[in-house]
Amino acid sequence: MKKAKNTKEKKEEKVLDASGKTLGRLASMAAVILSGKDNPSYERHIYSGSPLKIVNVKKIRITEEKLESITHKKYSGYPGGLKELSGTEVAEKKGYKELVKHAVHQMLPGNKLRREMMKNLTIEE
Repeated sequence: MKKAKNTKEKKEEKVLDASGKTLGRLASMAAVILSGKDNPSYERHIYSGSPLKIVNVKKIRITEEKLESITHKKYSGYPGGLKELSGTEVAEKKGYKELVKHAVHQMLPGNKLRREMMKNLTIEE
C-alpha cells in the first residue's frame, strides 16, 4: 500500500534577514520560500513550503517617495467600504511589519493555498 502524500511533517523554519533589502525583493524571496518553489519536491496543488520568519524589518531599505506611492487597500464587503491608506500612514500606524505582510500576500498565488502559506509567515520588527 502507498502512503498518503498529505502527511503532516514538521519542516524546519527558515529565517530571512530583511536588513538592507528592498520591499519588493524581500517579498518575492519570501513568496518563493512560502510556496515551496525552492524545494525539489514542489507541487503546485499541495502546500510544500516551509515556515518562514522575517527579522529586522525596521532596517528595510525604502525611500519616502516609494512609501507615498504605495496604496494599502482594505475592503469591508459593504458598499462604500473601500479604505485606501498610503504607505506612510500604514508605516506610522502599524509599522513596517504590515507593509511587508501586505507585499508578501500580494506576491503569493491567489488560490486556496494562500491562507495556509500566510499562516506560516512570522514577521519581527
